[in-house]
Amino acid sequence: MTIDQHPPVARTRSGEALPQGSGMGGGIVAGVFAQAESMRPTLYGEKWAIVCGHPLVTEVGAEILRRGGNAVDAGVAAGFASNVVQVDMCNLGGIAPIVVRPAGSDEVSAIAGVGVWGAAADLETLRAAHDGALPLGGAPSIVPGAVSGWLTALSRFGSLALPDILAAAIALAEDGFLLDPRTASHFATMAESLAQWPSTAEVFLPGGRAPHAGDRLRQPALARTLRRLAAAAEDAAAAGATREEAIEAAHRAFYTGEVARTIVDFVSDRGGCLDTADLAAFRADVDPAPSVRFGRWQVHVPPTWSQGPIIAQALGILERRGIREIPFDTGAYAHEVVEALKLAFSERERCFGDPRATGIDTQMLLSDAHLSALAAMIGEHALPNLPTARQAGPPLPSTTAIVVVDEHGATFAASPSDTLDGAPIIPELGILCSPRGVQSRLVPGHPNMLRPGGRPCVTPAAMIALDADRDAVWAAACPGGDVIVQAIVQAMLLVDVHGRTPQAAVEAPRLFGSSFPGGFHPHPVGDSLVFVEGSFSPEVADDLERRGHRVVDWPANEFDAGSVQTVMSVATPAGDRLLTAAADPRRSAYANAR
Repeated sequence: MTIDQHPPVARTRSGEALPQGSGMGGGIVAGVFAQAESMRPTLYGEKWAIVCGHPLVTEVGAEILRRGGNAVDAGVAAGFASNVVQVDMCNLGGIAPIVVRPAGSDEVSAIAGVGVWGAAADLETLRAAHDGALPLGGAPSIVPGAVSGWLTALSRFGSLALPDILAAAIALAEDGFLLDPRTASHFATMAESLAQWPSTAEVFLPGGRAPHAGDRLRQPALARTLRRLAAAAEDAAAAGATREEAIEAAHRAFYTGEVARTIVDFVSDRGGCLDTADLAAFRADVDPAPSVRFGRWQVHVPPTWSQGPIIAQALGILERRGIREIPFDTGAYAHEVVEALKLAFSERERCFGDPRATGIDTQMLLSDAHLSALAAMIGEHALPNLPTARQAGPPLPSTTAIVVVDEHGATFAASPSDTLDGAPIIPELGILCSPRGVQSRLVPGHPNMLRPGGRPCVTPAAMIALDADRDAVWAAACPGGDVIVQAIVQAMLLVDVHGRTPQAAVEAPRLFGSSFPGGFHPHPVGDSLVFVEGSFSPEVADDLERRGHRVVDWPANEFDAGSVQTVMSVATPAGDRLLTAAADPRRSAYANAR
């Protein structure tokens, strides 16, 4: 984390040195201060730090922290707000994979805010009904998981009452907010898809057109749904319920009764396989997060209902490959990263799925023996697709992310998702019903096959790393489908291996390998494809091609390269602990710290 304190003397192309000035001038240019290491600064805080996918969402979480809430309170409030402000990228009826570390604990929990297929869902029936496809609109609907994920996190690890957590999201939905240019552009990009569903078009294509930057977006039906949750908690508290019991009342208000019936009726009319009993029985599971050692960090990720273990496997493989000795921005470095990720994605194809059905122990996949065996498969040339597994048998564009750490070390990281073009809005509720079934496989025997009551392995993932010896914590999350875990791994390498500041690490150029079936139906395969951002040196792409990779040039700061959001604790020379926060500018992410 160093900055060059001796900037080079300015010269003409012919080599003539120009006069240098001081901070007050005196030269052609001042020539005193070092070039910025990143376009944005790494933020430092003592009490808390937060990074979210949109400035308004970050401010909602920051306000909870200012009022004395902990990291989980802030994360959940930001989560509900993201379902309003970033409704293009995530939805209250969608999913919310979460990892949480309580203050002072060496344990990290994974919360499966990801729904399940209905008990009546049948692979062969769906295949026959849609000629082997899985069309959006109703067929791939699973139980909405985000609400249970948010409420479970708040109940188990938060401290504030639910109405206080929901207040900002309700106001943003009811009163509306002004669209920034980037979010407005997303609606324009999605306009054709949104127009196919009248209930969606009514809210998000007013007057038959995509909203413009500066337009106010109001979502009154969504506001009423959020108010229903707050009212259920308020009524329970007024009747003498504890904070946790009041949150449970809100959970019942969503997953039973009128809301559940409305969801089921809407989905059933469009070919879905949900029943009210499926919603009533649903609960976001809470389990220990599996982990791997990487340098001084114990890196915790969700189990195999998420692709999160790819982060841990890739880091473990790279550690065993000697990645710390290979310079960044070289072909050798890029090859090692691409191949480690290729192996980890091959493992996703081989054995990732709902662990309740597969019986796979994620921790076994992270054992020294297994990671060493994977690392030994890497050579000087590109491996074939899916080197650890035989290949088995309309993408959604993205996700968002929330990362929070408070002064006591409590940590929250989440990747809420389900984009607006994935399913029609349920008009009475202002939400869609998660179409995340598109990540299940319609292949009998596949570990991630569609199963009645089963949870698909989803692409959104987050991580929390701990260094118990230094009482340090590091959290990260990212949007971007199959890019998510690849972007997180590369940012972590730049911080821990190459000493970049967090902000410089998230802004640095990235690679994206695609030598595996994509995460979304119909799971297209890229044969040895590697996408390379333009800000890498030309030697990187040339060397990758010599090694057998098929290179696709990306522009610098490519949107599809993800948007890593990270918070990390660091120690000062005096031994004080500070928090650093970084927000990837490839998208609308913003950080705040105090």
